[in-house]
Amino acid sequence: MNNNHKVSVWEPPFIQPHRVGAINKFGNRGAKENVMREIFGVSIDDLVDQFGSPVFVTSEHQLRMNVRKIRRVFERRYNQVIHGWSYKTNYTGAICRILHQEGSWAEVVSAFEYEKARSLGVPGNRIIFNGPHKSKAILERAIAEGAYLQADHMDELKMIEQIASEQDRIVKIGIRINFDTGFTEPWSRFGFNLESGQANEAVKRISMSPHVRLTGLHSHIGTFIMEPRAYGEQVKTMCRFMRDLDDIDHINIDTLDIGGGFPSKNALQRVYLPPDQAVPDINEYADAVCDALVEETRYLEQSGRALPRLIIESGRAIVDDAQVLITSVVGTKRLPDGRRAAILDAGTNLLFTSYWYNHQVQMTREPGGVYEDTVLYGPLCMNIDVVRQSIQMPPLVYGDRLVVSPVGAYNNTQWLQFIEYRPNVVLVHEDTNVSVIRRAENLAVMNAQDEMPAHLSYRTMADEGSLPSGKTTREHLIRR
Repeated sequence: MNNNHKVSVWEPPFIQPHRVGAINKFGNRGAKENVMREIFGVSIDDLVDQFGSPVFVTSEHQLRMNVRKIRRVFERRYNQVIHGWSYKTNYTGAICRILHQEGSWAEVVSAFEYEKARSLGVPGNRIIFNGPHKSKAILERAIAEGAYLQADHMDELKMIEQIASEQDRIVKIGIRINFDTGFTEPWSRFGFNLESGQANEAVKRISMSPHVRLTGLHSHIGTFIMEPRAYGEQVKTMCRFMRDLDDIDHINIDTLDIGGGFPSKNALQRVYLPPDQAVPDINEYADAVCDALVEETRYLEQSGRALPRLIIESGRAIVDDAQVLITSVVGTKRLPDGRRAAILDAGTNLLFTSYWYNHQVQMTREPGGVYEDTVLYGPLCMNIDVVRQSIQMPPLVYGDRLVVSPVGAYNNTQWLQFIEYRPNVVLVHEDTNVSVIRRAENLAVMNAQDEMPAHLSYRTMADEGSLPSGKTTREHLIRR
Protein backbone atom coordinates (compact mmCIF):
# COMPACT_ATOMS: atom_id res chain seq x y z
CA MET A 1 0.00 0.00 0.00
CA ASN A 2 1.03 3.64 -0.41
CA ASN A 3 2.27 4.75 3.02
CA ASN A 4 2.65 8.42 2.11
CA HIS A 5 -0.93 9.56 2.52
CA LYS A 6 -3.26 10.10 5.43
CA VAL A 7 -5.73 7.25 5.86
CA SER A 8 -9.24 7.81 7.16
CA VAL A 9 -10.73 4.74 8.77
CA TRP A 10 -14.46 4.20 9.34
CA GLU A 11 -15.49 2.07 12.27
CA PRO A 12 -19.01 1.11 13.33
CA PRO A 13 -20.22 2.77 16.54
CA PHE A 14 -19.29 1.04 19.76
CA ILE A 15 -19.55 1.60 23.49
CA GLN A 16 -16.33 1.78 25.48
CA PRO A 17 -16.40 2.21 29.27
CA HIS A 18 -14.18 4.89 30.78
CA ARG A 19 -12.14 3.39 33.60
CA VAL A 20 -10.90 5.42 36.54
CA GLY A 21 -7.21 6.19 36.05
CA ALA A 22 -7.14 4.87 32.49
CA ILE A 23 -6.30 6.92 29.44
CA ASN A 24 -9.41 7.80 27.45
CA LYS A 25 -10.56 10.40 24.95
CA PHE A 26 -10.90 12.97 27.76
CA GLY A 27 -7.39 12.35 29.03
CA ASN A 28 -3.89 13.04 27.79
CA ARG A 29 -2.74 10.51 25.23
CA GLY A 30 0.70 12.09 24.85
CA ALA A 31 2.41 13.56 21.84
CA LYS A 32 2.24 11.94 18.43
CA GLU A 33 5.37 10.10 17.35
CA ASN A 34 7.16 11.44 14.30
CA VAL A 35 6.18 9.63 11.11
CA MET A 36 9.08 7.63 9.65
CA ARG A 37 9.51 7.59 5.87
CA GLU A 38 13.03 6.18 5.92
CA ILE A 39 15.39 4.43 8.28
CA PHE A 40 19.18 4.86 8.33
CA GLY A 41 18.83 6.98 5.19
CA VAL A 42 16.93 4.38 3.15
CA SER A 43 13.25 4.45 2.16
CA ILE A 44 11.13 2.08 4.26
CA ASP A 45 8.88 1.34 1.27
CA ASP A 46 11.92 0.41 -0.82
CA LEU A 47 13.24 -1.88 1.91
CA VAL A 48 9.96 -3.75 2.18
CA ASP A 49 9.52 -3.94 -1.60
CA GLN A 50 12.98 -5.47 -1.96
CA PHE A 51 13.33 -7.62 1.15
CA GLY A 52 9.77 -8.30 2.29
CA SER A 53 8.01 -7.83 5.60
CA PRO A 54 8.98 -8.32 8.33
CA VAL A 55 12.63 -7.35 7.90
CA PHE A 56 15.41 -6.45 10.33
CA VAL A 57 17.40 -3.41 9.22
CA THR A 58 20.88 -2.80 10.64
CA SER A 59 23.07 0.30 10.42
CA GLU A 60 26.79 -0.18 9.82
CA HIS A 61 27.41 3.48 10.63
CA GLN A 62 25.62 3.29 13.98
CA LEU A 63 27.52 0.15 14.96
CA ARG A 64 30.86 1.75 14.24
CA MET A 65 29.96 4.98 16.03
CA ASN A 66 28.68 3.11 19.09
CA VAL A 67 31.74 0.94 19.59
CA ARG A 68 34.11 3.86 18.99
CA LYS A 69 32.27 5.92 21.58
CA ILE A 70 32.28 3.28 24.30
CA ARG A 71 35.96 2.58 23.81
CA ARG A 72 36.78 6.28 23.73
CA VAL A 73 34.99 7.13 26.97
CA PHE A 74 36.83 4.37 28.84
CA GLU A 75 40.23 4.95 27.21
CA ARG A 76 40.13 8.63 28.18
CA ARG A 77 40.02 7.56 31.80
CA TYR A 78 42.19 4.43 31.73
CA ASN A 79 44.80 3.62 29.13
CA GLN A 80 44.64 -0.19 29.03
CA VAL A 81 41.17 -1.09 27.81
CA ILE A 82 40.03 -4.07 25.75
CA HIS A 83 36.53 -4.22 24.37
CA GLY A 84 35.20 -7.76 24.00
CA TRP A 85 32.20 -7.99 21.68
CA SER A 86 29.54 -10.15 23.36
CA TYR A 87 28.63 -12.72 20.72
CA LYS A 88 25.48 -13.88 22.51
CA THR A 89 24.01 -10.39 22.04
CA ASN A 90 24.03 -10.67 18.25
CA TYR A 91 26.26 -13.14 16.43
CA THR A 92 25.24 -12.28 12.87
CA GLY A 93 28.50 -12.63 10.97
CA ALA A 94 28.56 -9.19 9.34
CA ILE A 95 27.85 -7.46 12.65
CA CYS A 96 30.68 -9.34 14.36
CA ARG A 97 33.04 -8.60 11.47
CA ILE A 98 32.32 -4.86 11.67
CA LEU A 99 33.12 -4.79 15.38
CA HIS A 100 36.28 -6.83 14.92
CA GLN A 101 37.38 -4.37 12.24
CA GLU A 102 36.96 -1.68 14.91
CA GLY A 103 39.36 -3.57 17.19
CA SER A 104 36.97 -5.48 19.44
CA TRP A 105 37.94 -8.94 20.65
CA ALA A 106 35.41 -11.78 20.66
CA GLU A 107 33.74 -12.65 23.97
CA VAL A 108 32.13 -16.07 23.64
CA VAL A 109 30.31 -18.44 25.98
CA SER A 110 29.99 -21.72 24.06
CA ALA A 111 31.68 -24.00 21.57
CA PHE A 112 29.40 -22.66 18.84
CA GLU A 113 30.34 -19.05 19.55
CA TYR A 114 34.05 -19.93 19.79
CA GLU A 115 33.94 -21.71 16.43
CA LYS A 116 31.95 -18.81 14.94
CA ALA A 117 34.63 -16.33 16.05
CA ARG A 118 37.41 -18.48 14.60
CA SER A 119 35.49 -18.86 11.31
CA LEU A 120 35.34 -15.05 11.11
CA GLY A 121 39.13 -14.88 11.33
CA VAL A 122 39.49 -13.94 15.00
CA PRO A 123 42.75 -15.47 16.32
CA GLY A 124 42.55 -17.54 19.47
CA ASN A 125 44.56 -15.02 21.47
CA ARG A 126 41.86 -12.39 20.86
CA ILE A 127 39.01 -14.56 22.15
CA ILE A 128 37.73 -14.30 25.72
CA PHE A 129 36.08 -17.62 26.55
CA ASN A 130 33.48 -17.41 29.32
CA GLY A 131 30.41 -19.46 30.18
CA PRO A 132 29.53 -22.42 32.41
CA HIS A 133 29.67 -25.11 29.69
CA LYS A 134 32.90 -25.77 27.88
CA SER A 135 33.35 -29.36 26.71
CA LYS A 136 36.73 -31.03 26.86
CA ALA A 137 36.99 -30.95 23.06
CA ILE A 138 36.49 -27.19 22.80
CA LEU A 139 38.76 -26.54 25.79
CA GLU A 140 41.50 -28.56 24.08
CA ARG A 141 41.16 -26.45 20.97
CA ALA A 142 40.95 -23.16 22.84
CA ILE A 143 44.02 -23.96 24.93
CA ALA A 144 46.00 -25.02 21.87
CA GLU A 145 45.01 -21.78 20.09
CA GLY A 146 45.85 -19.50 23.02
CA ALA A 147 42.34 -18.30 23.94
CA TYR A 148 41.90 -16.48 27.24
CA LEU A 149 39.88 -18.88 29.41
CA GLN A 150 37.89 -17.75 32.42
CA ALA A 151 36.93 -20.72 34.58
CA ASP A 152 33.38 -20.85 35.92
CA HIS A 153 33.42 -23.80 38.35
CA MET A 154 35.73 -26.34 39.96
CA ASP A 155 34.96 -29.17 37.53
CA GLU A 156 35.98 -26.96 34.64
CA LEU A 157 39.12 -25.92 36.47
CA LYS A 158 40.07 -29.57 36.94
CA MET A 159 39.49 -30.23 33.24
CA ILE A 160 41.71 -27.31 32.26
CA GLU A 161 44.45 -28.70 34.51
CA GLN A 162 44.10 -32.13 32.92
CA ILE A 163 44.30 -30.78 29.37
CA ALA A 164 47.27 -28.54 30.22
CA SER A 165 49.05 -31.58 31.64
CA GLU A 166 48.26 -33.66 28.56
CA GLN A 167 49.51 -30.88 26.29
CA ASP A 168 52.52 -30.32 28.55
CA ARG A 169 52.03 -26.58 28.78
CA ILE A 170 51.32 -23.86 31.32
CA VAL A 171 47.91 -22.26 30.73
CA LYS A 172 47.14 -18.74 31.89
CA ILE A 173 43.51 -18.35 32.98
CA GLY A 174 41.10 -16.08 34.78
CA ILE A 175 38.39 -17.12 37.19
CA ARG A 176 34.90 -15.74 37.40
CA ILE A 177 33.89 -14.57 40.87
CA ASN A 178 30.52 -13.46 42.20
CA PHE A 179 29.64 -11.28 45.18
CA ASP A 180 27.07 -8.82 46.47
CA THR A 181 27.64 -5.20 45.38
CA GLY A 182 24.69 -3.97 47.40
CA PHE A 183 23.13 -2.51 44.24
CA THR A 184 22.07 -5.52 42.18
CA GLU A 185 20.84 -9.02 42.86
CA PRO A 186 23.96 -11.24 42.91
CA TRP A 187 24.32 -13.60 39.97
CA SER A 188 25.55 -16.37 42.23
CA ARG A 189 24.94 -19.22 39.78
CA PHE A 190 28.02 -18.17 37.80
CA GLY A 191 31.59 -18.39 39.02
CA PHE A 192 33.12 -18.81 42.47
CA ASN A 193 31.46 -16.99 45.34
CA LEU A 194 33.69 -14.57 47.21
CA GLU A 195 31.82 -14.32 50.51
CA SER A 196 31.56 -18.10 51.05
CA GLY A 197 35.24 -18.74 50.39
CA GLN A 198 34.76 -20.60 47.08
CA ALA A 199 36.92 -18.09 45.24
CA ASN A 200 39.77 -18.61 47.71
CA GLU A 201 39.49 -22.38 47.29
CA ALA A 202 39.84 -21.98 43.52
CA VAL A 203 42.85 -19.70 43.96
CA LYS A 204 44.48 -22.20 46.30
CA ARG A 205 44.03 -25.04 43.83
CA ILE A 206 45.47 -22.99 40.98
CA SER A 207 48.45 -21.87 43.05
CA MET A 208 49.35 -25.50 43.70
CA SER A 209 49.06 -26.56 40.06
CA PRO A 210 52.19 -26.89 37.93
CA HIS A 211 50.18 -26.36 34.75
CA VAL A 212 47.79 -23.45 35.44
CA ARG A 213 48.57 -19.82 36.29
CA LEU A 214 45.98 -17.35 37.55
CA THR A 215 46.36 -14.05 35.68
CA GLY A 216 42.86 -12.58 35.71
CA LEU A 217 39.64 -11.99 37.60
CA HIS A 218 36.26 -11.82 35.93
CA SER A 219 32.91 -10.66 37.26
CA HIS A 220 29.58 -9.89 35.64
CA ILE A 221 27.07 -8.31 38.02
CA GLY A 222 23.91 -8.45 35.91
CA THR A 223 22.14 -7.06 32.90
CA PHE A 224 20.64 -3.67 32.03
CA ILE A 225 22.23 -2.15 35.14
CA MET A 226 20.69 1.30 35.69
CA GLU A 227 22.95 2.35 38.57
CA PRO A 228 26.56 3.24 37.61
CA ARG A 229 27.65 3.06 41.26
CA ALA A 230 27.14 -0.72 41.10
CA TYR A 231 30.17 -0.91 38.80
CA GLY A 232 32.23 1.21 41.16
CA GLU A 233 31.54 -1.24 43.98
CA GLN A 234 32.25 -4.15 41.65
CA VAL A 235 35.68 -2.77 40.73
CA LYS A 236 36.55 -2.00 44.34
CA THR A 237 35.69 -5.55 45.41
CA MET A 238 37.67 -7.11 42.57
CA CYS A 239 40.70 -4.89 43.21
CA ARG A 240 40.73 -5.65 46.93
CA PHE A 241 40.55 -9.36 46.23
CA MET A 242 43.39 -8.92 43.73
CA ARG A 243 45.45 -7.21 46.42
CA ASP A 244 44.75 -10.08 48.83
CA LEU A 245 46.38 -12.43 46.29
CA ASP A 246 49.64 -10.46 46.08
CA ASP A 247 51.60 -12.71 48.38
CA ILE A 248 50.56 -16.03 46.84
CA ASP A 249 53.21 -17.72 44.70
CA HIS A 250 52.62 -18.08 40.95
CA ILE A 251 49.76 -15.56 40.92
CA ASN A 252 50.06 -12.28 39.06
CA ILE A 253 46.76 -10.65 38.18
CA ASP A 254 47.21 -8.61 35.01
CA THR A 255 43.58 -8.52 33.81
CA LEU A 256 40.32 -7.38 35.37
CA ASP A 257 37.22 -8.23 33.33
CA ILE A 258 34.07 -6.45 34.55
CA GLY A 259 31.72 -8.08 32.02
CA GLY A 260 28.94 -6.03 30.49
CA GLY A 261 25.37 -5.22 31.42
CA PHE A 262 25.35 -1.58 30.33
CA PRO A 263 21.81 -0.57 29.28
CA SER A 264 20.59 0.77 25.97
CA LYS A 265 17.96 3.42 25.37
CA ASN A 266 15.21 0.81 25.42
CA ALA A 267 12.19 1.21 27.70
CA LEU A 268 12.00 -1.40 30.42
CA GLN A 269 8.51 -2.47 31.38
CA ARG A 270 7.38 -1.17 34.78
CA VAL A 271 9.84 1.75 34.59
CA TYR A 272 7.86 4.99 34.54
CA LEU A 273 10.46 7.40 33.21
CA PRO A 274 11.28 7.39 29.48
CA PRO A 275 14.69 5.97 28.53
CA ASP A 276 16.25 9.38 27.88
CA GLN A 277 15.64 10.22 31.54
CA ALA A 278 15.96 6.77 33.14
CA VAL A 279 19.13 5.45 31.47
CA PRO A 280 22.42 7.08 32.55
CA ASP A 281 24.91 8.19 29.93
CA ILE A 282 27.82 5.82 29.24
CA ASN A 283 30.20 8.46 30.60
CA GLU A 284 28.70 7.95 34.06
CA TYR A 285 29.54 4.24 33.88
CA ALA A 286 33.07 4.99 32.69
CA ASP A 287 33.53 7.44 35.57
CA ALA A 288 32.35 4.90 38.15
CA VAL A 289 34.53 2.11 36.78
CA CYS A 290 37.71 4.03 36.06
CA ASP A 291 37.66 6.25 39.17
CA ALA A 292 37.43 3.14 41.35
CA LEU A 293 40.08 1.33 39.30
CA VAL A 294 42.58 4.18 39.42
CA GLU A 295 42.09 4.64 43.16
CA GLU A 296 42.30 0.95 44.04
CA THR A 297 45.41 0.31 41.92
CA ARG A 298 47.33 3.37 43.05
CA TYR A 299 49.55 1.15 45.17
CA LEU A 300 50.72 -0.68 42.04
CA GLU A 301 51.65 2.55 40.30
CA GLN A 302 53.49 3.82 43.37
CA SER A 303 55.58 0.66 43.50
CA GLY A 304 56.36 0.79 39.78
CA ARG A 305 54.26 -2.28 38.96
CA ALA A 306 52.17 -2.64 35.84
CA LEU A 307 48.49 -1.79 36.06
CA PRO A 308 45.99 -4.50 35.04
CA ARG A 309 44.23 -4.44 31.72
CA LEU A 310 40.54 -3.60 31.87
CA ILE A 311 38.18 -5.74 29.80
CA ILE A 312 34.61 -4.65 29.16
CA GLU A 313 32.22 -7.02 27.40
CA SER A 314 29.39 -4.76 26.32
CA GLY A 315 26.87 -5.95 23.76
CA ARG A 316 23.49 -4.29 24.19
CA ALA A 317 24.95 -0.79 24.45
CA ILE A 318 26.71 -1.35 21.11
CA VAL A 319 24.07 -2.97 18.91
CA ASP A 320 20.60 -2.29 20.29
CA ASP A 321 19.97 1.05 18.62
CA ALA A 322 21.78 -0.05 15.44
CA GLN A 323 18.87 -2.23 14.34
CA VAL A 324 15.12 -1.81 13.79
CA LEU A 325 12.36 -4.16 12.69
CA ILE A 326 9.88 -3.20 9.98
CA THR A 327 6.61 -5.08 10.38
CA SER A 328 3.19 -4.91 8.73
CA VAL A 329 -0.38 -5.00 9.97
CA VAL A 330 -2.17 -8.16 8.77
CA GLY A 331 -5.40 -7.74 10.71
CA THR A 332 -7.34 -5.50 13.09
CA LYS A 333 -10.18 -6.06 15.55
CA ARG A 334 -11.97 -4.83 18.64
CA LEU A 335 -11.40 -6.81 21.83
CA PRO A 336 -14.33 -7.62 24.14
CA ASP A 337 -13.18 -4.90 26.57
CA GLY A 338 -13.42 -2.29 23.81
CA ARG A 339 -9.73 -1.88 23.12
CA ARG A 340 -8.34 -1.84 19.63
CA ALA A 341 -6.03 -4.63 18.57
CA ALA A 342 -3.77 -5.14 15.57
CA ILE A 343 -2.14 -8.34 14.37
CA LEU A 344 1.38 -7.93 12.97
CA ASP A 345 3.45 -10.24 10.79
CA ALA A 346 6.18 -10.18 13.47
CA GLY A 347 5.70 -11.30 17.06
CA THR A 348 7.63 -12.64 19.99
CA ASN A 349 9.16 -15.26 17.71
CA LEU A 350 11.28 -12.39 16.36
CA LEU A 351 11.02 -9.94 19.27
CA PHE A 352 11.78 -12.04 22.32
CA THR A 353 12.69 -8.83 24.13
CA SER A 354 9.04 -7.74 23.99
CA TYR A 355 8.61 -9.76 27.18
CA TRP A 356 10.60 -7.16 29.12
CA TYR A 357 10.79 -4.03 26.93
CA ASN A 358 8.14 -1.59 25.75
CA HIS A 359 9.67 -1.15 22.34
CA GLN A 360 9.10 2.13 20.55
CA VAL A 361 6.62 1.72 17.67
CA GLN A 362 6.33 4.35 14.96
CA MET A 363 4.00 4.86 12.01
CA THR A 364 5.21 5.17 8.43
CA ARG A 365 2.24 7.22 7.24
CA GLU A 366 0.39 10.24 8.52
CA PRO A 367 -2.06 9.04 11.21
CA GLY A 368 -5.77 9.62 10.90
CA GLY A 369 -8.45 9.22 13.54
CA VAL A 370 -8.52 9.18 17.32
CA TYR A 371 -5.60 7.70 19.24
CA GLU A 372 -6.70 4.88 21.54
CA ASP A 373 -5.25 2.22 23.80
CA THR A 374 -4.17 -0.55 21.40
CA VAL A 375 -2.75 -4.05 21.79
CA LEU A 376 -0.19 -5.16 19.19
CA TYR A 377 -0.24 -8.93 18.69
CA GLY A 378 2.11 -11.09 16.67
CA PRO A 379 1.09 -13.81 14.18
CA LEU A 380 1.63 -16.83 16.43
CA CYS A 381 -1.11 -19.11 17.73
CA MET A 382 -0.18 -18.26 21.31
CA ASN A 383 -1.99 -15.93 23.66
CA ILE A 384 1.33 -14.62 24.98
CA ASP A 385 2.44 -13.43 21.53
CA VAL A 386 2.18 -9.73 22.39
CA VAL A 387 4.54 -7.09 20.99
CA ARG A 388 2.98 -4.29 23.07
CA GLN A 389 0.36 -4.83 25.79
CA SER A 390 -0.75 -1.20 25.64
CA ILE A 391 0.19 1.63 23.33
CA GLN A 392 -1.63 4.75 22.15
CA MET A 393 -2.14 4.38 18.40
CA PRO A 394 -4.45 5.82 15.73
CA PRO A 395 -6.69 3.40 13.84
CA LEU A 396 -4.53 0.92 11.93
CA VAL A 397 -5.48 -0.74 8.66
CA TYR A 398 -4.33 -3.83 6.80
CA GLY A 399 -0.97 -3.19 5.17
CA ASP A 400 0.17 -0.42 7.50
CA ARG A 401 3.89 -0.59 8.15
CA LEU A 402 5.30 0.00 11.60
CA VAL A 403 8.90 0.45 12.73
CA VAL A 404 9.86 -1.19 16.03
CA SER A 405 13.08 -0.09 17.73
CA PRO A 406 15.62 -0.55 19.16
CA VAL A 407 15.82 -4.30 18.58
CA GLY A 408 19.48 -5.12 17.83
CA ALA A 409 20.32 -6.88 21.10
CA TYR A 410 19.35 -10.53 21.63
CA ASN A 411 16.52 -10.69 19.09
CA ASN A 412 18.71 -12.22 16.35
CA THR A 413 20.05 -14.79 18.82
CA GLN A 414 17.06 -15.58 21.04
CA TRP A 415 14.48 -15.57 18.23
CA LEU A 416 12.45 -18.73 17.76
CA GLN A 417 11.92 -20.90 14.73
CA PHE A 418 8.29 -21.40 15.68
CA ILE A 419 5.32 -21.43 13.30
CA GLU A 420 6.73 -18.71 11.00
CA TYR A 421 9.88 -18.45 8.90
CA ARG A 422 12.52 -16.07 10.19
CA PRO A 423 12.96 -13.07 7.86
CA ASN A 424 15.79 -11.29 6.10
CA VAL A 425 18.29 -9.31 8.12
CA VAL A 426 19.82 -6.51 6.04
CA LEU A 427 22.68 -4.09 6.53
CA VAL A 428 22.63 -0.45 5.45
CA HIS A 429 26.23 0.35 4.48
CA GLU A 430 27.82 3.65 5.34
CA ASP A 431 27.16 4.73 1.74
CA THR A 432 23.46 3.68 2.18
CA ASN A 433 23.74 0.69 -0.15
CA VAL A 434 21.93 -2.29 1.35
CA SER A 435 22.97 -5.95 1.59
CA VAL A 436 21.33 -9.04 3.02
CA ILE A 437 23.46 -10.29 5.93
CA ARG A 438 21.19 -13.19 6.88
CA ARG A 439 18.84 -14.70 4.33
CA ALA A 440 15.20 -15.37 5.13
CA GLU A 441 14.32 -18.97 5.82
CA ASN A 442 12.21 -21.07 3.46
CA LEU A 443 10.95 -24.65 3.37
CA ALA A 444 14.24 -25.98 2.00
CA VAL A 445 16.12 -24.46 4.92
CA MET A 446 13.67 -25.88 7.44
CA ASN A 447 13.70 -29.35 5.89
CA ALA A 448 17.48 -29.49 5.50
CA GLN A 449 18.08 -30.96 8.96
CA ASP A 450 15.21 -33.47 8.81
CA GLU A 451 15.96 -37.15 8.23
CA MET A 452 13.22 -39.52 7.03
CA PRO A 453 13.39 -43.15 8.17
CA ALA A 454 13.05 -45.63 5.30
CA HIS A 455 9.69 -46.98 6.48
CA LEU A 456 8.25 -43.44 6.31
CA SER A 457 9.56 -42.71 2.84
CA TYR A 458 6.15 -42.74 1.12
CA ARG A 459 5.13 -39.18 0.50
CA THR A 460 1.49 -39.48 1.62
CA MET A 461 -0.94 -42.10 2.78
CA ALA A 462 -2.57 -41.76 -0.64
CA ASP A 463 0.66 -42.28 -2.57
CA GLU A 464 -0.34 -45.79 -3.65
CA GLY A 465 1.83 -45.80 -6.74
CA SER A 466 4.96 -46.56 -4.71
CA LEU A 467 3.37 -49.53 -2.89
CA PRO A 468 3.26 -53.20 -3.84
CA SER A 469 0.32 -53.99 -6.10
CA GLY A 470 -3.02 -54.13 -4.31
CA LYS A 471 -1.67 -52.93 -0.93
CA THR A 472 -2.66 -49.79 0.89
CA THR A 473 -0.08 -47.85 2.87
CA ARG A 474 -1.65 -49.04 6.13
CA GLU A 475 -1.74 -52.70 5.04
CA HIS A 476 1.83 -52.58 3.82
CA LEU A 477 3.13 -51.12 7.06
CA ILE A 478 1.13 -53.60 9.17
CA ARG A 479 2.48 -56.56 7.23
CA ARG A 480 6.03 -55.23 7.60
